[in-house]
Formats: sequence, structure tokens, C-alpha cells
Amino acid sequence: SSVMNAIAFGIMIPVLPNLLKQMTCGDFAQASDWNVVFASTWGVMQFFSGPFLGLLSDRVGRRPILLVSLGGLAIDFLFMALAPTLGWLYLGRIINGLTAATFSTAGAYVADITPPEGRAKAFGMMGAAFGFGFLIGPVLGGLVAHYYSLRTPFFVAAALTGANWLYGLLVLPESLPPERRVTAFTLKKANPIGSLIFLRRHAQLLLLAGINFLFLFAQNVLPTVFVLYAGYRYHWSILIMSLTLTGTGALSIFTQMVAVGPVVARIGERGALLVGLVSGILGFALYAYAPVGWVYVASAPVFALINFVPAGVQGLMSRRVGPSEQGQLQGANQSLQGSRPSSARWFSEPPSHWRCGTTRA
Repeated sequence: SSVMNAIAFGIMIPVLPNLLKQMTCGDFAQASDWNVVFASTWGVMQFFSGPFLGLLSDRVGRRPILLVSLGGLAIDFLFMALAPTLGWLYLGRIINGLTAATFSTAGAYVADITPPEGRAKAFGMMGAAFGFGFLIGPVLGGLVAHYYSLRTPFFVAAALTGANWLYGLLVLPESLPPERRVTAFTLKKANPIGSLIFLRRHAQLLLLAGINFLFLFAQNVLPTVFVLYAGYRYHWSILIMSLTLTGTGALSIFTQMVAVGPVVARIGERGALLVGLVSGILGFALYAYAPVGWVYVASAPVFALINFVPAGVQGLMSRRVGPSEQGQLQGANQSLQGSRPSSARWFSEPPSHWRCGTTRA
């Protein structure tokens, strides 16, 4: 299920920015503006809906929330496949942002079925499953777009997400039994302020959440700018970008499946977290200063070690809350993921067109 979901996400990564470029008449600047606007809108929706869905999963179980999230994602992919204007594309992003809880609920699911001492490794394996999907997804999206059309990959992603929804409905068992659920759902807790209060109640949880926020903030740079940046600076085609994403996905899988378990066993979750953060700093610096494409690609093994961060930080955080609060914890993290800043340039100089062929005011 996680692999199929990640494949669907991966299909979108190299294709959506190019669809935006097509819908803005090939203007890199306007496509970049819209790419950031879409990401920021999704983030704002998550900032408010993440705590709500996380706490709701503690009350009604993980499976119903996964079904809602997968349904919203499938609808968004159909909007991408069929939207005639940027306005309709934008509406799909809003729907997805309001319902997106796949990754956070999967994290709570893992915490439900795994003892505390094994969670860092389990989170690493979950990350590897997502990584395997991202390994296949971008190259699949690039190939389908190359041989068919720029819209066809989104139909493929919608079909995969729909199949995943059916699996969740018909096969996936519930991980949180009724006796371990919270007894009441209150809106006082199901909001960003309630999430901050929840994080402050547990020792060091707010500090770890801050580290997780900064990590996610940095990670969001790549899907937001990579495709347009690589096309502009290195003149890569969509197929080359897809293959590059596949290669980095393979490194991510290797790190999470092979390295996380032994590293955590040897230096602990805190040590793995520190190694991942230092590697991320070096990796981003190498990416930023790579003058040619092959230098960018050669920097990928260094950056791949950043995958120690989510396993380490989630392992540390999940130890600090009880079984009935894992969903609220993951919802709080999802809210922090959604609270990244938006593009100041777009809000000071918004694109004035909705259809290709018009110009800026």
C-alpha cells in the first residue's frame, strides 16, 4: 500500500511542474511562481487539517482516515489530468491539502503495531517503502509523459491511488483496537494551537518537533524547485530528470533499508539523527554549488544519508507518547510540515492570467 501510494506521488513530481510550464506558455518564472503557490496552499491546508485528522484517527481508528486521504489524493490527480485552467488545478490542490494524511496516519499505524525499541527501524523500513515508490514513480511518470502526453501520467496515478483505496477498504486491517482509542474527540485539541500545547506537555517533544519542522522545511525545497531548476540550469529533459530522481530514490532506499537499522543499533536514535542532519547540510551545499549536471549527480550519495533524520526523530518522538496519542503526534507533525512559508514574490506580484495566451498586468 505504501509503495503504491509513493509511486503515485512519484509520478507527479517530474510532470506537474512541466504541466504548469505548459499552462503558462513556457514561462519558467510564472511556472515557478505557480509551483510555489500550489505547494504553499497545500501547506496552509495541512496546517489546519493535520491536527484534526491526526486526533480523529486516535478516536475512530487509522483505516477510515487513510481512506479519506487516499480518496482526496485520487480526486486531485483527476483534477491534474482534466483541469482546463490553473484555477481548476488549484482547486484540486486545496482538496488534497484538506484530506492529506496518508504519511502521518501510516506513521501512527507503524507505531501501533511496533514496540518502542523497534520503531526507529520500522520507520526506516516505511521510509524505504516510500523510497521504493519514489524510485519507480518519477521514471514511470517521465516515460508515460514522453511517449503519450503530459496529462496521461495523472490518469495512471489516479488509477493506482484508486486501487490503493480499494485495498484499504477491503483488505487492510485496523491497527488501533477500540480499547486503545481516545474516549472523546474535542475541537479544542484538533487545531494547530492544541497541537503545540500537546507537544509542550511531553518532555523534549516540542524541541524534537522543531527539528522535524526544520528538516521538512529544507526537504520541501527539492520537490518545489528541482524540476524547473534542473531544466533551466542543466538543460535536462523530463526523461533525464526522471532518471535522476530514480537514482536518488535508489540511494534513499539503500540507506533506509540497509543502513538505518545497524546505525541506530550502534549509535542510537540521537546519533543517527545527528549524522543525518550533518549529511543534509553538506548535501544541500554540494547541490547548490554544482556547476554542471554530473557534479549534482555525484553529490547524491552524501545527501542520501539525510534519510537517517526521519527514522531517528520519529523513533525518539514516538517513545514519548502513549498508544492512544500516536495519531495526535503524527497530526501535529503533519501540521508543522504544512506551516512552511509561501512565496513572498507571488503575493507581492500575483500572476494575473488564468489561461495560456494572456500576459501579466
